[in-house]
Amino acid sequence: MVKLSQHEVMSLLIQLGIMLLAGRLFAEGARKLKQPAVVGEIIAGIMLGPTIFGLISPMGFETIFPPGSSSLVLDGFVQVAVVMLLFIAGLEVDLHIVLQQGRQAISTSFFGLVIPFALGFAFPYFFPDFFGYADEGKHLAFALFMGTSMAITALPVIARILMDLGLFKTRMGMLVISSAMINDLIGWLIFSVVLGMIGKGQQNMSLLNTVMLTIGFTALMLTLGRGLINRGLPWINKKFAWPGGLLSVSLAMCFLAAAFTEYIGIHAIFGAFILGVALGDSVHMSERAKEIIHQFINNIFAPLFFVAIGLKVNFVANFDLGLTAVIIIIAFAGKIIGSGLGTRLGGFTWKESLAAGFGMNARGAMEIILGLIALENGLINEKVFVSLVVMALITSMTSGPLMKWILNKP
Repeated sequence: MVKLSQHEVMSLLIQLGIMLLAGRLFAEGARKLKQPAVVGEIIAGIMLGPTIFGLISPMGFETIFPPGSSSLVLDGFVQVAVVMLLFIAGLEVDLHIVLQQGRQAISTSFFGLVIPFALGFAFPYFFPDFFGYADEGKHLAFALFMGTSMAITALPVIARILMDLGLFKTRMGMLVISSAMINDLIGWLIFSVVLGMIGKGQQNMSLLNTVMLTIGFTALMLTLGRGLINRGLPWINKKFAWPGGLLSVSLAMCFLAAAFTEYIGIHAIFGAFILGVALGDSVHMSERAKEIIHQFINNIFAPLFFVAIGLKVNFVANFDLGLTAVIIIIAFAGKIIGSGLGTRLGGFTWKESLAAGFGMNARGAMEIILGLIALENGLINEKVFVSLVVMALITSMTSGPLMKWILNKP
């Protein structure tokens, strides 16, 4: 039986301890500067990774983060963390709010999805050399990925910004949140198709079967699955110890749904996200229960993932100023114009519409998760990945201040 050696176990435990501690310290620093915790956690990873620590002390970096079995197990932790992050992102989606907003949410989400997707698709499709993409066989998949990465939003970041500005329960706040929910649902569905196009997952399953199973799984989970979960939760809350029972069953369902979508040829995160939507929409899933799950995942597994980002890539060696600038311009222009136009057509003033565009521009964790999966599957190179991470950080950091500025909030 193959098992980790004593040295590998020790290395893994040291890695986890250092990553959690550094992630927490830098996250607290980011919060003091009124920035999302994810910004601090990624900076912690850059400090620990080949960009800073590996440059100052290559031997020290190699000693703490050696290749081998402990590194493979750490990658397993990171994969689990990604699945859990998408699970809690799904918990944030409230289908009742989406239905209440009706036509206005559809208008904002439609233009906020189509325009940035079109811009993100067109430039890489017609200028692949500029984006450093040479594989003609996956040219279309690459362009579709870039379009999706420009279209998708960061629901948790947007929710926090609206809460901080006191806009969460307002008419505009509800519109932005509901539009972001629709964007994320459609965006992750498109990304699942892109992964199917590049042959990820089941090699014996055709792209058409993968797409049909993905759509079928989504529809089933959001109808019958949602109903069964709503009926089963009261029994779980009554028969099992609270909150441990609910936490165990929720994560078990999350992992099973993730395993199914991984099997059919799309990434495990999609199954976790859809299960999160179905579970979070239940009236028996209390806000307190959601908060416990959020605290558990956000303070233990999320830092491991975001710190690991900095360990994978040298951000200085792979930083391309021109490429990063173009991606940031496309991101800002697509979301602000698209979401702003859609909000304006929904009956809001131009000032409110522009504020909604700034709010929808926050990318954050979702963009980074998307980029890492594409990097691991050979769809993008390290320079594009670094540019996407920088863009996600800048859009997350500027979204709140720009909304505050346009609405003249103190």
